[in-house]
Amino acid sequence: MQMNPYLSFNGDCEAAFKFYERCLDAKLGEMFRYGGSPMADYAPADWAGKIMHGSLTIGDRLVMGADVVPDKYEEPKGISLSLHIKNTDEAERVFQELSQDGSVMMPLQKTFWAERFGVVMDRFRIPWLVNCEGTDHPTTQ
Repeated sequence: MQMNPYLSFNGDCEAAFKFYERCLDAKLGEMFRYGGSPMADYAPADWAGKIMHGSLTIGDRLVMGADVVPDKYEEPKGISLSLHIKNTDEAERVFQELSQDGSVMMPLQKTFWAERFGVVMDRFRIPWLVNCEGTDHPTTQ
C-alpha cells in the first residue's frame, strides 16, 4: 500500500507545481488539462487550460493535485505537508521561499527536538511544516 497527498487548488495548480519544482528541487510529472478531457463538461468554459490532474515528485514522494472547479473548491484545513531537511542552510532557504507572499505561522527557529522548525502557509494556501535535524553541524555526545 502507498499513500500520496492530493492537493486541491483554486485555479493555480500549475503555478504552484512550477513554484514547488523550483523551490523544493522537485520534478514535474504529468499535467492533464480539463480541455479535451472527459472532464471538460464539468469545468467552466474558461478552464480548458486548468489542471484536471497533475503530479510532482518531491524527494522520493509523489504529490498529486488539481484545480478544483470554483463551486467545489475548499481551502485546505486540518492538514500540513511536512518537509524533513538535513541541512540548516537549505531549511532556511526553503522556508524563506515558501513564505514569500504567504503567511508565517511559526518562524523557523531552534526547538528542543530540532535545529530548525517552522510552519508556513504558502501563497497557494498550502500549509508546510519545515523540520531540520541539523546534521550539517557536529553533535556532542
